[in-house]
Amino acid sequence: MSDDCNHTPFWQRQPRLPLEIHRFFQDRMEAALHDPEGRQVLVWPIILGAAGLRQAYPEGIPETELLNHAVRMLSALGHHDPAAAWKAHLARWTDTAVGGTEGWRPAPAWGAWGPLVSLRCGWQLAALTPLPLGERYPLASGVSLFNHGLYHECHDALEPLWTAAEGDLKTQMQGLILLTGGYHHLQQHNLGGLLMLWEEALPRLRACGGRVATPWGEVRAETALDLTAQRLDHGRRMNDDADLSPLWVLDRPTWELA
Repeated sequence: MSDDCNHTPFWQRQPRLPLEIHRFFQDRMEAALHDPEGRQVLVWPIILGAAGLRQAYPEGIPETELLNHAVRMLSALGHHDPAAAWKAHLARWTDTAVGGTEGWRPAPAWGAWGPLVSLRCGWQLAALTPLPLGERYPLASGVSLFNHGLYHECHDALEPLWTAAEGDLKTQMQGLILLTGGYHHLQQHNLGGLLMLWEEALPRLRACGGRVATPWGEVRAETALDLTAQRLDHGRRMNDDADLSPLWVLDRPTWELA
């Protein structure tokens, strides 16, 4: 787990996103999870939506500036030709940016959500960049996304593994997914949703002691299981319009991949 995830900005209530922004995130995360090469798609929204750059270049970020900011992120992914990467991105992802005489701006559909798009894509990339590739990548992605407070993305990473699993592993993977979904509902201030999912998650994970052994490593979620049980106990005594701050006061849950 990277030290950065200890300071995740997503360990708090999150806004409900417009459908178009939600789909924007969904499409890019699917690409990044399907193939580590796809992590490149997260680089460009980070730059285009950055509030400082938008303020510095209100008529569009010059392409040279755009490419300069992409160099280090792409290099960390093993790519060293930002111009070629940007050209390939534009050909595939037409909803990322629009060009003008002064430079590149986010697609109009971003509206006022540009800074959040930049921040979330940045955190997604931070979660995925250092991971081991190969067979462990999908599970490692789920664990890292959970630890960075990106619960919706964690669900997306784990769902294909759950679909392919059988027997006890399928039940346990479903427990992790339900646990994750509950924290997404917490971010959305949905008490009923989080209670329902955690009620289902805890028995599945208690049966294996909070340790889920998979062909790609063991997810150790014992501490997260205990923290979630405490939150569930608090939540059962609340009503739907309650202040959920007691559920945030407890430590943030994390998993380990061994």
